[in-house]
Amino acid sequence: MSTLLIKNAAVLVTMDDLRREITGGGLFIRDGFIEQVGSSDELPSQADQVLDLQGHLVLPGLINCHHHFYQTLTRAVPAAQNANLFHWLKTLYPIWARINGEDIYLSTKTALAELALSGCTTASDHLYLFPNGSKLDDEIAAAQEMGVRIQASRGSMSLGESQGGLPPDSVVDSEEAILADSLRLIQRYHDPNPGAMVQIVLAPCSPFSVTGELMRQSATLAREHHVHLHTHLAETQDEDEFCLQKFGHKPVAYMQSLDWVGEDVWFAHSVHVRGEEIQVYKTTGCGVAHCPSSNMRLASGIAPVREYMQAGVKLGLGVDGSASNDGSHMLGEARQAMLLARLRAARFGE
Repeated sequence: MSTLLIKNAAVLVTMDDLRREITGGGLFIRDGFIEQVGSSDELPSQADQVLDLQGHLVLPGLINCHHHFYQTLTRAVPAAQNANLFHWLKTLYPIWARINGEDIYLSTKTALAELALSGCTTASDHLYLFPNGSKLDDEIAAAQEMGVRIQASRGSMSLGESQGGLPPDSVVDSEEAILADSLRLIQRYHDPNPGAMVQIVLAPCSPFSVTGELMRQSATLAREHHVHLHTHLAETQDEDEFCLQKFGHKPVAYMQSLDWVGEDVWFAHSVHVRGEEIQVYKTTGCGVAHCPSSNMRLASGIAPVREYMQAGVKLGLGVDGSASNDGSHMLGEARQAMLLARLRAARFGE
């Protein structure tokens, strides 16, 4: 058992229902878990370690709900600067096909350092291509050295161009190999306990890069082992058209047909989701990772954040990959979300 007392902060800000700002506030922490929050004179006076934070502002750690760490190595590629999502991907896939395990390791350290410096203490990363012997293990090893809590998503792409998908065949894997590696990673790394530093998520990349069968089998495997599910969904109008032509459904209905809705699922972006689709998220418990900078960078659109909040949909914030954001700054992303919400409200008279 170990205890930590943080006291005398100039201002301590809580994110509970009261949204308090406590002058001269502090925290009492036992074995890594916050046990008490309040003014310093209300807290226990003794602890194994005491930090006196006079003159400091104390904020809760921020949680990044969607990222692609490896993209820190491909920022500001000239040919991708003025592209929408599909053209942007087509430009970058050949570059990403050349990355290796060391690239994954170094890019993870870079991204996590940037996130930590901007107040992030937990990050969910979506790694969905594994060329040249690279593995999710490379990312996990870097995160463990950095000391930042992560959800390491075992992403995947199985639907190459030759099968009607978007990615080139050189960056897709067989479904058998994907599922076998997913199971290996769960068994080796997943820690289901509160306060876990590493958890595994199964995350087929998107409707235009995996088959429906891989989506189904990934969901089955995840639920057998009680891990979460994640994918990109409804990011652009192009995706709407792709799903209608290939699967006969718009993206949200396609997820319903695959049993990819529920409390254990969250989607990145969900920009083009409206009306009854929002109610699907609400009633089934699906979450959304809002990525405003990326959505602006790729001209994907403005997510209906106000509608999500009014409906009670679980909503988080993600910086997304650095190739569509150019950085990993959580406080900056929060500001972007606020500014974009104000713009949308003015545009639609909300």
